Amino acid sequence: MNMTKAINWVLILSLITLSFKLASKDKVGEQETFNNKDKTEMKTLLDRTEAGNLKMKNRFVRASIEDRTRQGFIDKDKTTQLYVNLAKGGVGTILSGYTVIDESEKDMNIFAIYDDKFIDQYSDLTKEVHKNDVNFLMQLVHLGSNIRDNGNLNHKILGASPVANLKTGIIPEEMTKEEIKDIVDKFAKAAVRAKKSGFDGIEIHASHGYMLHQFATSYYNRRKDEYGGSRENRYRLTVEVYETIRKAVGKDYPVWIKVHSEDSFEGGVTHEDCLYISKELDKRGIDAIEISGDFWDFRGNKAYFRNIAEKIASEISAPVIITGGNRDFTEMEKMINETNIEYVGMARPLMQDPEMINKYISTLQ
Repeated sequence: MNMTKAINWVLILSLITLSFKLASKDKVGEQETFNNKDKTEMKTLLDRTEAGNLKMKNRFVRASIEDRTRQGFIDKDKTTQLYVNLAKGGVGTILSGYTVIDESEKDMNIFAIYDDKFIDQYSDLTKEVHKNDVNFLMQLVHLGSNIRDNGNLNHKILGASPVANLKTGIIPEEMTKEEIKDIVDKFAKAAVRAKKSGFDGIEIHASHGYMLHQFATSYYNRRKDEYGGSRENRYRLTVEVYETIRKAVGKDYPVWIKVHSEDSFEGGVTHEDCLYISKELDKRGIDAIEISGDFWDFRGNKAYFRNIAEKIASEISAPVIITGGNRDFTEMEKMINETNIEYVGMARPLMQDPEMINKYISTLQ
């Protein structure tokens, strides 16, 4: 081999070596970019997001819980302090205690919004809470036969069918179509009052054994008309309540719903039912769906209803909130990154320690 050929071979080998090095460097760079991308796209519990038209300053939602009143009239100082403490504690969004929309249930002594006379007290409450940069939504409910017998049950208790309630033993009277229409109308009027009171949105309570949940089950709902039988019929009332509320408050006002994931009795709600109603409401423009269930049957510090909530979140566009079992922040952050679940709801933990979120934030600084 002459000198010229030798030099050419050396040059060729050098170019090949350089190409390999550049290719390797590119791969490393791509991997670094990928890793950095992963880090930047990781969701955190403190992300600022949007649920419909509602700006969420973090992913924490104070789930609804019972608030005591005098036939719907709040103890202004005590109730205001309760919610202001929650607002100052770092949670981004607060759901009010469940609020009756029918005057017949006023003796349950929880929040009420069945009349305009309640607007002023809630207007004062929302003004105080809003001083702390939080969202405040009112949860609306009709209790049906899942109502405490406190000796004042002198009204007609309504239900899908005359079936004894598994918890209370109360047998309701089967609702006529006129009474169904009246309840739908009362939900819508209550939503309008909540809007006038300064709440940032409303949540329909269709879980935990109350009226809308009862209609959704084949156990409580033995009707033979268009409100009973098939899954579509059993959820007809829920859909009508949503659609009537939406028409009353407008397309831009946030409307959420709390749905039941699964019942532990035969003829109760199933995961398939929960997925069905979530999809139906998603198609109709619901702003968020909170997944809950019979959480008193569970223990631990992980989300009780993750499996069905994860499935629903993967199949609808509306954001999903999961409530029940959320106590460990590491588990919560892991969950929102492994699934399409967007928000975590907590009730009792925040009632026990309203500063829980602020304490968590302080550990990150």
